[in-house]
Amino acid sequence: MKNVGEAPQEELATGERSTRNRVARSILDHGPSTVADLAKRLGLTQAAVRRHLDALAHENVVEPREQRVYGARTRGRPAKVFALTDCGRDAFDQSYDKLAADALRWITEHHGEGAVVEFARARFAAQAETYRKAMAAAPAEQRTEALAKALTADGYAATARSAPVGEQLCQHHCPVAHVAEQYPQLCEAETEIFSALLGTHVQRLATIAHGDGVCTTFIPRSGSGGDSTTRTTTSASASTAGRNPA
Repeated sequence: MKNVGEAPQEELATGERSTRNRVARSILDHGPSTVADLAKRLGLTQAAVRRHLDALAHENVVEPREQRVYGARTRGRPAKVFALTDCGRDAFDQSYDKLAADALRWITEHHGEGAVVEFARARFAAQAETYRKAMAAAPAEQRTEALAKALTADGYAATARSAPVGEQLCQHHCPVAHVAEQYPQLCEAETEIFSALLGTHVQRLATIAHGDGVCTTFIPRSGSGGDSTTRTTTSASASTAGRNPA
C-alpha cells in the first residue's frame, strides 16, 4: 500500500529530472557556477544541488573545474565550479552543427579560406544591425549591458560586469561553439563586430570553442586605450579569438 502523501515513483523521477534540468539550464545561462551559486539561484539546499550535480556529472552533462581567476589571485584554493561539457551543451540548441560545419567545409574546398572569413564577417554584420539599434537607445555607460541583452535575445546568454580598468562581456552560451572549434574565423569576426559596435579595441580572453566555460571579452574603459588605435588593436585582438590567453 502506498503511504499517504507519497508520490508515485514515476512522479518522483519526473520531478528529479525537472530539477536536474533547471540546474543544467542555470549553468548554461550563468556560466560555470559553484554549489552555493546554484543553491541561491534555484532556491535549493546545497546538499540537493550536490546530489543533482553528481547525477549530471555521471551522465557527462557537467564537469567540475577550478574557477578561472582574472587579475590578482587571492589566498587559498580557488573555488570549484561546475561547467557544462560538450555533451551537456549538445542537449540544448546545437542540433545543426554538422550541417553548418559541412557547409563551411564546402566553402573552404571550393572557394578558399578567404571566403569563410567573408561569410563570417557578413553573418555578424547582419546581426550587428539589431545590436546597434539596441545600443543606440542606451546611455553611453550602459552600452555594454545593452549589447549583452541583445546577445541574450539571440541565444548567447550574455552578461556584462565591471572589471579592472574596463568591463567584461561574458557569453555563457554559444550556439555555434562546435563549429567555431573548426572555424575560428567565426570568433574573430564576432570580436571585430564587438569592437566596431563599442567604438574601441576589445580583447578576447577566453572562448567556449576552445574549451573555456565562458566566452569572455575585455572592453577597456573609455580613455584607457584611445580610439586612434582601434583598427590596429582590434586586428591583434581578433587574432587571439578561439585561443586561451597565455
